[in-house]
Amino acid sequence: MAREEQVLVVERKVFDELGAFRGLQFDVERYLDRLFSAGTPRFMARPAAEKDPTHKQLIPYVLMTCEGRYLTYVRGKRAGETRLVGNRSMGIGGHINPVDDAAPLFRSNFREAYRAAVQREVEEEICVEAGHSDHIVALLNDDTNEVGQVHLGVVHCWVLEAPKVSKREQMITQMEFLSVDELRAVRDQMETWSQLCLDAMDQIREKL
Repeated sequence: MAREEQVLVVERKVFDELGAFRGLQFDVERYLDRLFSAGTPRFMARPAAEKDPTHKQLIPYVLMTCEGRYLTYVRGKRAGETRLVGNRSMGIGGHINPVDDAAPLFRSNFREAYRAAVQREVEEEICVEAGHSDHIVALLNDDTNEVGQVHLGVVHCWVLEAPKVSKREQMITQMEFLSVDELRAVRDQMETWSQLCLDAMDQIREKL
């Protein structure tokens, strides 16, 4: 029998104590200091987590930019989150799972372990063949739909030295770099998290 996937979660009450919000929150350090503190994050079986609004799954949501243009793609039928199939996205990433001994999430330095896990998550979906800098720019939350109610995004922005990105996952289709104006023209096709990021793009740019 296949073992259930384990995903990293925090209790919803911790998020509420820090200050629940909708959209992007740029007071990143105050939130992450608590969310990654010893004893706060833990692993939960994904099937249970997807139906449990008393917990938030921590999801890295990595935006990629080069020379003023941003990576975007359409989630194909093989997407892991079936509720988002067919939507345009600006974010690469996914659930944080238990990782190998090189960066175990059970140790006290959760932030370093998290960053290593983010790198692996991105590499599972795409191949980035250019140097880049990684900036955590915001937290992202949207409780207005069933997907958002059980997830909390950590928004990264990778600034690439060249737009050299290719896909590894079959669920990624129509991948391209678009300007902010071009993205705004297709905003209605986007998943909610990408819409929120696009709407806050000026603030995101200020964090780079």
